[in-house]
Amino acid sequence: MTPSELQSQPQNFDNQGFSAFRDQLREPEWLRVARADAWQTFLSLDWPSRKSEEWMRSDLRAFKLDQFHMPRPTAVVDHEHGAGIPHWLDEGVELAGGIATVDGVCVASRLSDRWSQRGVLLGDLSEMASDAEAIVRKYLFGIVRPEQDRFSALHAATFSGGHFVYVPRGVCLDQPIHLSVGMTDGGTDTGHTLIVIESGAEATVLHESNSCSASAKGLHLGAVEIVVKPGGHLRYVNLQDWGRSVWHFAHQRATVDRDASLQWTIAALGSRFAQVSQKVSLVGPGADCQVNGVLFTQDQQQLTYNTLQHHEAPSCRSDFLYKAALQDKSRTVWRGMIEVDPLAQRTDGYQRNDNLLLSEHARSDSIPGLEIQADDVRCTHGSTSGKIDEELIFYAQSRGFTRKEAARMIVTGFFQQIFDRITIDSVRDALGQAIARQVREYQ
Repeated sequence: MTPSELQSQPQNFDNQGFSAFRDQLREPEWLRVARADAWQTFLSLDWPSRKSEEWMRSDLRAFKLDQFHMPRPTAVVDHEHGAGIPHWLDEGVELAGGIATVDGVCVASRLSDRWSQRGVLLGDLSEMASDAEAIVRKYLFGIVRPEQDRFSALHAATFSGGHFVYVPRGVCLDQPIHLSVGMTDGGTDTGHTLIVIESGAEATVLHESNSCSASAKGLHLGAVEIVVKPGGHLRYVNLQDWGRSVWHFAHQRATVDRDASLQWTIAALGSRFAQVSQKVSLVGPGADCQVNGVLFTQDQQQLTYNTLQHHEAPSCRSDFLYKAALQDKSRTVWRGMIEVDPLAQRTDGYQRNDNLLLSEHARSDSIPGLEIQADDVRCTHGSTSGKIDEELIFYAQSRGFTRKEAARMIVTGFFQQIFDRITIDSVRDALGQAIARQVREYQ
């Protein structure tokens, strides 16, 4: 078999497959070396075990990497391959530009001349590693480390179809950027998203991940890196609605510098199993971060989120609010931590996780925590879990609603506190409708 024929075939996650994958890429030498180092790290590590605090509630016995194939970055993919993949967040929104990928291959990339002329950069991450080498090399894998675990190492070695968003100093991007990640049935996505907001810049990024159908299989090994420089402001919305047979592993990191702010909204609806490690570091005085999480599970799904609010500088504020509604025999695990360094005096940290159980067989594990090494702080945390009040169901039915309609209204109302924090009307409506579609009749 010739080298070109070898590259065109689906490749396994082994040495031969990695070599064939890397040979397809036209990347600078430093990135090729970084990929090779990450691959060696992957080979040297074991899969996470339940002895680890982050993984002790996660059962990976059914996960088999050899059931999936490497992404094929040079495959011929067009919009027809993603015709059945829905978009929710860009409806009714006038965009500055966007990127669309299918199975780790970029199928479309567009940026308005209005913003490209002001220095905004948007494009496929692998291509931008050459076109904007100095910037990408400075930030890529700066806060998501390949050695964190075997999944992060594998991602760093094989990422494909990623996104690069760069907003230069002082530019206020008043139109959102849309990032669409699609996966076909049985596909693999290893996309890496790198967003850099320079000093005094502002932007809104709408990022969604969808499969071609609700029952689709697949593997997602992803990462997000967000850097907000002093005085910068970013609103980032991330909707995950993979098929119900997708394995979803992600490492998400952000740094927020002096007097900068980040509003990060997460909606997680899909996947068979999800394990997400999310960390926001407040690295400059006056930094502010708000993270809003919406989780909805059904059937036998399990969504696990390990979150960390790391206060490294004084006079910073963090606010993490996660809400989950669970149907059938599904399960959520939320493990939150506020970490305050000795120098981070006058910290204001808040975290909360509320869970609404829509079935007697659903389970929510909530583990909030504090690690405080400063003495002038205000840090609070809390968690609640409970069922729908039957009096609310009865009241709605007495007004002519069916039991299903009543449950749908109550679930939507449960998430309203988070929806009220979203300042883009169309996005708020899209998330509300996405959740309402999932609600079955409350038993």
